Amino acid sequence: MYYFPAFYLFPFLLRSIALLVFLFGFSKDVVAQGDLMIFPKRLEFQNTRDRVKILNLHNISNDTVTYRISYINYSMKEDGSFVKVQEPGDKQRFASPFLRFYPSVITLAPEESQVLKVQLIKTSDLQYGEYRSHLYFRGVPKIEEAEKILEQKTDEFKVNLVPVYGISIANVISIGESNVEVSISNLSFEKINDLPILNLSFYRNGDFSCYGDIKVMYKSPQGVEKIVGEIQGFAVYSPGHLRKAKIELNNSEDVDYNKGGELIVRYLFQGRQKNLIAEKVLKL
Repeated sequence: MYYFPAFYLFPFLLRSIALLVFLFGFSKDVVAQGDLMIFPKRLEFQNTRDRVKILNLHNISNDTVTYRISYINYSMKEDGSFVKVQEPGDKQRFASPFLRFYPSVITLAPEESQVLKVQLIKTSDLQYGEYRSHLYFRGVPKIEEAEKILEQKTDEFKVNLVPVYGISIANVISIGESNVEVSISNLSFEKINDLPILNLSFYRNGDFSCYGDIKVMYKSPQGVEKIVGEIQGFAVYSPGHLRKAKIELNNSEDVDYNKGGELIVRYLFQGRQKNLIAEKVLKL
């Protein structure tokens, strides 16, 4: 039997350990789509204290990938979906004029990682309030795949569709103390195809967006609480005020919603403190 020397194995082990830390140690703050993983999944510059933020990028595929990076701007609809916009709406301000990033194109080999730097600029022009844009990573198809997109035959055209992946993360600049307030309303419970669903609405008031985690607790008639639903990184972006949501709840046998009790919804700031933003109770 042949044994590999330790110095051959060390780089592989080091890379594997780093990848495990990246995947699991920060799983709540990681976003991934297609073959690209990004950490953290949101950047916020508060009161110009930090002029530079770092994004960690990792190729989770078995192929070399290339991404072009640019800024795009969105408005959020009431259902949480985004609409691309060219001009800011009423009370909306874009962050892209005050941010620059490097590099603008990345190429990563399989399991390779790279950092991207985002820098805050023109700080003297920033005024009280919030600025938001989204850093967009657009996958670039391989040359050999792109050449196959259109092939002409004798009497017909054949089109091969090459999937192009894209992923975006919010970049937010917050100037001044936040005055945001959030209330939860319109709670209702229903079952769709035997799946328990909680419907609810979040109403935001103030000059800033809100961003946090939702936890839904079931409190039995005996007073025992159990987590039955959770959403990480739930935002209501300014200038929108209302966001509606549906949360699929735990359907395990140890939770019986038919016996009454309460559903307690808590909206919490992300971070170590987990300060409460809003809370609402629905009696079943």
